[in-house]
Amino acid sequence: MAASAAFALLFSNLPQPLRRRRPPPPMLSTLRLLRRHHRRRRLAAASSAAMSSSGGASSSSSSGERHGVGRSPNRLAAEHSPYLLQHAYNPVDWYPWGEEAFEKARRKDVPIFLSIGYSTCHWCHVMEVESFENDEIAKILNDGFVSIKVDREERPDVDKVYMTYVSALYGGGGWPLSVFLSPNLKPLMGGTYFPPDDKYGRPGFKTILRKVKEAWETKRDALEKTGNVVIKQLRDALSAKASSQDMPNDLAVVSVDNCVEKLAGSYDPKFGGYGSAPKFPRPVENCVSESQNIMKMITHTLQCMARGGVHDHVGGGFHRYSVDECWHVPHFEKMLYDQGQIANVYLDTFLITGDEYYSSVARDILDYLRRDMIGEEGEIYSAEDADSAEYDGAPRKREGAFYVWTNKEIEDTLGENSELFKNHYYVKSSGNCDLSRMSDPHDEFKGKNVLIERKQASLMASKCGKSVDEYAQILGDCRHKLFDVQSKRPRPHLDDKVIVSWNGLAISAFARASQILKSEPTGTRFCFPITGCNPEEYLGVAEKAARFIKEKLYDSSSNRLNHSYRNGPAKAPGFLDDYAFLINGLLDLYEYGGKIEWLMWAAHLQDELFLDKQGGGYFNTPGEDPSVLLRVKEDYDGAEPSGNSVAAINLIRLSSIFDAAKSDGYKCNVEHLLAVFQTRLRELGIALPLMCCAADMLSVPSRKQVVLVGNKESTEFRDMVAAAFSTYDPNRTVIQIDPRNTEEMGFWESNNANIAQMARSSPPEKPAVAHVCQDFKCSPPVTSADALRVLLNKTVAAATSSAAA
Repeated sequence: MAASAAFALLFSNLPQPLRRRRPPPPMLSTLRLLRRHHRRRRLAAASSAAMSSSGGASSSSSSGERHGVGRSPNRLAAEHSPYLLQHAYNPVDWYPWGEEAFEKARRKDVPIFLSIGYSTCHWCHVMEVESFENDEIAKILNDGFVSIKVDREERPDVDKVYMTYVSALYGGGGWPLSVFLSPNLKPLMGGTYFPPDDKYGRPGFKTILRKVKEAWETKRDALEKTGNVVIKQLRDALSAKASSQDMPNDLAVVSVDNCVEKLAGSYDPKFGGYGSAPKFPRPVENCVSESQNIMKMITHTLQCMARGGVHDHVGGGFHRYSVDECWHVPHFEKMLYDQGQIANVYLDTFLITGDEYYSSVARDILDYLRRDMIGEEGEIYSAEDADSAEYDGAPRKREGAFYVWTNKEIEDTLGENSELFKNHYYVKSSGNCDLSRMSDPHDEFKGKNVLIERKQASLMASKCGKSVDEYAQILGDCRHKLFDVQSKRPRPHLDDKVIVSWNGLAISAFARASQILKSEPTGTRFCFPITGCNPEEYLGVAEKAARFIKEKLYDSSSNRLNHSYRNGPAKAPGFLDDYAFLINGLLDLYEYGGKIEWLMWAAHLQDELFLDKQGGGYFNTPGEDPSVLLRVKEDYDGAEPSGNSVAAINLIRLSSIFDAAKSDGYKCNVEHLLAVFQTRLRELGIALPLMCCAADMLSVPSRKQVVLVGNKESTEFRDMVAAAFSTYDPNRTVIQIDPRNTEEMGFWESNNANIAQMARSSPPEKPAVAHVCQDFKCSPPVTSADALRVLLNKTVAAATSSAAA
């Protein structure tokens, strides 16, 4: 863009922000589409994560607790956000985002310094300790700027504006995000983490502050003009419109093949995953030609992830990403959106392979969430920090302190089983972070061990002369003992903020697990940290989380959501991601759980609040806040899938549930949406993998309907539901209906008379009847779970054969 040239000249002696690798696409969609590429020479896509911090200070920095002993609190002390509260005792005169800060900047005629981060962000903690706790820097900020602190998880709309700006001008972004604004909120310059002082030929934060202040006083007109031009160009670029309301016929094939080709070129056959370090949890971003074994690549990646240090072997769940190529040393924070998406990938792989190894990893994740991340009312919390104190009263926090082990700790805790455990998890007296030059380049984990399984348990058991079950039980008992020791350590900070979108992802995983895990082989054994619970318990978790959102974050009179909750609803409204991800979770909650209230709520939430009726697609915000300068149509599937991608899939799913009038409206909206992004889908499908999935789903002539009719409380009906989900079929819709329930029958009479007729015509003496319909015809109804499994396997095989033709 033209403005960037003038900007670069003006600030040519200022540092660019830390560069970030553009992460690959999300994992869940890859598993779905790679399977189809194998059958139909098409694509796939994958759920990964985003966030890669580069450069910076020692990871032994503190994690942003109150450092200002004896200081008076600033305005952030009145906020609810954990991130803002972490800065409440800084000497910086922080303001939250709002009119009070904007008015002060206009009155004093000074620029705004905007700092955006989140409470479990390691480099945000570093910059706080180095700069925002620094009295000299605080004085410069307080005298010459109005300083605003924003939690990007609480205000993703604000973060999107300025992250887009920084990424567009500098080719990279990340958190902490540091941006200078004019009093009218137009960006002047920006970056990410800045060290406090000049070093390595790069100016530090103090130098930057002085130069920005000088430029504001001497070159203000040029600065403001540049900011205005940049925002206009970004606004034009990010509000794409479709030239046609119809999806081109070849779009699905072209976008899928494009994505497959890109993924194939970056697959790591040694360690699994894609690309080199850092590696994000993207287990199934595999793609090869039809002659190669796609599932072998998928399972290899998933096994490498689960055996690696990116997986918390003691407490369960997955860390954010690994800093090396072998999934060993992670960035230790745990995010809710990762857990939900990764669990779903392992669930799908279990369905495809029938191997309980993958179902056990899914349970591991979900049991971690149940134990550590869920509140008393069912709300699911956002994240756990990477940093924590090594011992009570430690003056500083260290990354990974809660999770790493010394050789002596292992020996003292495990006694006679310590050698077996150490051999299995590659524990060494000198520390084990030596598998890659990227694992610990600064010797920060010297003498410490990050548990990793370098060989399969079956091989290790054989070497010890033990059965696999006996060996697994010993390891489980050892992990439990280490867990008890770990529980006495100072815990990492818990961000107990409840975010609607992230809860939607977790609700989906819990709901799906409640039925998929019923297909585990009889006698499957589980060891700590897996509880081995009845899968139906997971459905209760999903329903309780959904009910919390409905009661605390939803206004039924306006049909509006709030974005987040902590000690009450946040001021920010719900954004597109909140609606789209929650609708997706509610559809899963209905299909897998059967309560009509969740389907009704999902359909009610799918309104036109974010829809661009003329241009197509969905904006990320309602457009009601004048302080948010950009209303973006998000398409990038990164750490979280884009709201447009998930909305597209929701529309396709809803179109298979409702009658022709509503179904046609949903299909028109999704075709228009895909037409908006068709250029990106054709040219850069790897950036939009889940949207490639949506295009692929829409190209299927008719989704399969499995209509289950009967007494939902009966054993026969429950077995039928489990049978309906015993095969992997992303083009299937399951409808559960009890003809005796007047609310359900009324809903179907109003929204799909054909479904209501199926319910009325099913034999009333049968506790469960299944109708399988596709391509405008239905198979003869079946009345047993076994018969339904046989029928579904036949239809899946027929669809596969047809697709490959």
